[in-house]
Amino acid sequence: MPLAAIGDIVRESPAGVGAFNVIQLEHATAIVAGAEALGLPVVLQISENCVRYHGALEPIALASLAVARRAAVPVAVHLDHATDRALVEEAVLLGLGSVMFDASALPDEENVATTAAVAAWCHGRGVWVEAELGEVGGKDGVHAAGARTKPHEAVDYVTRTGVDALAVAVGSSHAMTTKDAVLDLALIAELHAAVPVPLVLHGSSGVPDATLRQAVRHGMKKINIATHLNKAFTGAIRDYLGGDAKVVDSRKYLKAGREAVTREVTHLLGVLTA
Repeated sequence: MPLAAIGDIVRESPAGVGAFNVIQLEHATAIVAGAEALGLPVVLQISENCVRYHGALEPIALASLAVARRAAVPVAVHLDHATDRALVEEAVLLGLGSVMFDASALPDEENVATTAAVAAWCHGRGVWVEAELGEVGGKDGVHAAGARTKPHEAVDYVTRTGVDALAVAVGSSHAMTTKDAVLDLALIAELHAAVPVPLVLHGSSGVPDATLRQAVRHGMKKINIATHLNKAFTGAIRDYLGGDAKVVDSRKYLKAGREAVTREVTHLLGVLTA
């Protein structure tokens, strides 16, 4: 199947779109298998942190693109949380059809100017651009827990930058390992009514399933999940190694991790489309 465009997936999906972070090849194949089990589209995301882990974007990007092209469902490959314009440009040249440029650490006017320039460059090459406003919690620096995106500021930001989707702060937080985040559903509805582009929920690993359903119903479109899958992957490997102290073939325990991720992706896509 040809590589899918994230804009098409978001526009054509009547419900929430699952966007899951890839750490290594096992994650990419597991995420696609989970989506194929339901016949649903999915987004593979590669973060700037993942790029640092691998030492370069190209190996993990090309692997993810190859997995996407061989999938039986539409799969888009997306660069997540890039703060470096050079990394954005490299991703586009490698064939990624969408990027998330995060300039939220910059002063407001510089954030707008830099994001607008990146968006214009990407749009000239047919690439979809996501940005962030409101400083979603859970990261160092400006990302303050409890931050909230103001609807009028979101509208102004989208208008001035020309981005195609906006990640907003509504109560979630990155890197949560417990599912007890409390989302401001009324604010999500306000933002959905006011902002002319799809809304993106970052830090979704900490959001209970029932609340994720409500978030989608109130207007969230792209749902980013990373830590929850890492927790499932690591837990399955830990259990496998705990039950077989003599195993040396990494394929055996990595398979257990991969299968756990597949199950979670199928479950979560079911939640988002319920």
